[in-house]
Amino acid sequence: MSPHTATVALTGHLMDTGILARVLDDVLEYGGDYRITSLDLGREHEDASTARIEIRADAAERLDRILMRVQVHGANPVDPGNATTRPAPADGVFPDDFYSTTNLDTLVRFDREWLRVGNPEMDCGLVVTEEAGEAGGGAVVRTVPVSDVRAGDAVVCGAAGVRVELPPAPPRGDEDDFGFMSSAVSSEKPQALLVRQIAERMREVKAAGKRVLWVGGPAVVHTGASPAMVRLVRAGYVDVLFAGNALATHDIESALFGTSLGVDLAKGSGVPHGHEHHIRAINTIRAAGSIRAAVDSGVLTGGVMHAMVEADKPFVLVGSVRDDGPLPDVHTDVIEGQRAMRAQLHDVGFAIMVATMLHSIATGNLLPASIPLVCVDINPATVTKLADRGSAQAMGIVTDIGLFLEQLARELAQEE
Repeated sequence: MSPHTATVALTGHLMDTGILARVLDDVLEYGGDYRITSLDLGREHEDASTARIEIRADAAERLDRILMRVQVHGANPVDPGNATTRPAPADGVFPDDFYSTTNLDTLVRFDREWLRVGNPEMDCGLVVTEEAGEAGGGAVVRTVPVSDVRAGDAVVCGAAGVRVELPPAPPRGDEDDFGFMSSAVSSEKPQALLVRQIAERMREVKAAGKRVLWVGGPAVVHTGASPAMVRLVRAGYVDVLFAGNALATHDIESALFGTSLGVDLAKGSGVPHGHEHHIRAINTIRAAGSIRAAVDSGVLTGGVMHAMVEADKPFVLVGSVRDDGPLPDVHTDVIEGQRAMRAQLHDVGFAIMVATMLHSIATGNLLPASIPLVCVDINPATVTKLADRGSAQAMGIVTDIGLFLEQLARELAQEE
């Protein structure tokens, strides 16, 4: 049987970033073969290289899978063809050969016209709809998670007619630039410089009219960093907050009882019956009806959640099976929680994730690769796992979250 073939083109810093090697490894891993038909290496350090690779597979379906896979690295077919759509067979089910998306900027071709996907997100499908608009309407392509596809939706299938674009490479060789952070995760970096870079990026994002997204874990409270976080909220640098039941619960426990997990935050020691405080805090908010109602009624007078309500900034709390309570604001249906998180991603220009592995990975899965994100955790595995799961734009700082937030709040306060 003659093999099925396609030629892909790849441009960028192919050798020093390892992109070329990763493309070739993926071709072999997915059961294909390859031949490099051309390779033009840049002469200067800042010059891009280009390559053309002929990919072969013994079946059309296998070739499509390989082409979808290598697009993660920016390898696109030289002859893209036109996209094919098939109707979704049932609610919550894609056709078997659906195009599985990346979080990279994506375009889909119909009749020689390239349509840009408005909300790139990994591990979704592409659905084509006809929508009215100022210019008379036309086809629109959007990413849709499998849980939200509906029977009959026109789903893009196969790799034909789909192109992805890698985000611009960070500036090279300038230690004062944000690109300095894009090296391997390590605690052996000058933290003052990193904090200054993050503060500068946040100022730029706010000046451009974009929003700063925070994803936080309960260690924000446990480490005594809540006051610093409150200052950041009041200064306008927290536009939306994603968290679980724990951060909000222990923040409210701290505001009501001065403890976090029963530990006195002023003295660092346990207090009598302190183990009850978090569930009593949850009960107090449930009695009030919601976090906002507790603030409005004067029951809750301090802490991060109080500051978010006072600043009229949105927050999305999504729970888990291990939660106590939970608080009335917590989404207990994780699919509804995902939808609520997606609804708050509009106009986000920067994301910062602090001391939470699961929520960081969940949010990274929803974000386009074009949105820079920083992950801060005392555990380097958190940052590594985030990048390993597809959020290649993640940059990491390994440090104590309490010290980091205090430094960042001070750095941003210097502009006042």
